[in-house]
Amino acid sequence: ECFVNVAGERVDELDRGILAHLAQDARMSVAVLARRLKVARSTVQARLERLETSGAIAGYTLRLGDSAREHRIRATCLLNIEPRAQAAILTRLRSLPEVERIHTTSGRVDLLLQLAASSTSQLDDVLDQIGGLTGVKSSESLIHLSTKLDRAT
Repeated sequence: ECFVNVAGERVDELDRGILAHLAQDARMSVAVLARRLKVARSTVQARLERLETSGAIAGYTLRLGDSAREHRIRATCLLNIEPRAQAAILTRLRSLPEVERIHTTSGRVDLLLQLAASSTSQLDDVLDQIGGLTGVKSSESLIHLSTKLDRAT
């Protein structure tokens, strides 16, 4: 069974296997991937190149472990913005290292941001910067107290 990605290319069971393994360990070598998926290294290498070129793999990143994340203050910021200001706001938000994720929404707010800071004062500063961006009509911040379920890790 295959599905088609946004580039219009077919993604099959082998591609899904590669993506699943890399989602668990992005540093996994081509040799290990090939051994686990029971295919040739050249096959895995060719598939990786195609997945990267098509945009199915946008990049490789570091995922912090619990010990590194436990000392970070996390928050969600809900933004209402002027529609014409979205491109400029997104550009500025991407430049702030405390902004981990940006989602557009279909609800009462326009953007949902996931933030992480090393202190409350750092979080306060970044929230002030975000609220002060030209085109931001209003913002609401929700500080994360504890995590009860996290399937993303």
